[in-house]
Amino acid sequence: MRVAKTINCIFCDIAKGVTRPGREPTTLLHKDDSLVAFPDIRPAAFKHIQVIPVEHIPTVNDLTPSESHRQLVEHMLAVGQKLLREHAPDAKEYHFGFHRPPFNSVDHLHLHCFALPFNSWWHQQKYTPRHFIPFFMTPDALLERLGKPAGIAE
Repeated sequence: MRVAKTINCIFCDIAKGVTRPGREPTTLLHKDDSLVAFPDIRPAAFKHIQVIPVEHIPTVNDLTPSESHRQLVEHMLAVGQKLLREHAPDAKEYHFGFHRPPFNSVDHLHLHCFALPFNSWWHQQKYTPRHFIPFFMTPDALLERLGKPAGIAE
């Protein structure tokens, strides 16, 4: 894993409960020893929640095929699923995924959790996994890459 640079990481600030000058405090929907979750400030769907680890892990490329990283991703997904069921119980479809470098907007691992529909055609394209442009990956694909058989997520 590469050395994590946490200077000026907005998600590290959120995880630590730090509010930057001129910004509103972030409303946490979930907090435990390893994760926090909060509404996205620019929602791409009817409901859009971010789930992040408290530990600064820059991207999916910094995860290793270890039990601790598999458990982290599984926990992120479980929290995201629970929050969407609570905050968007009538949504017909939920969608989850991670950006892959260089397409991530914040260099801090984060799971996008959506209750559909998406807000625009562009958001649907941006947050849908594609084999020919691999900029977004499902938790299932990430867990498979980390050594967990496919079919356990979503």
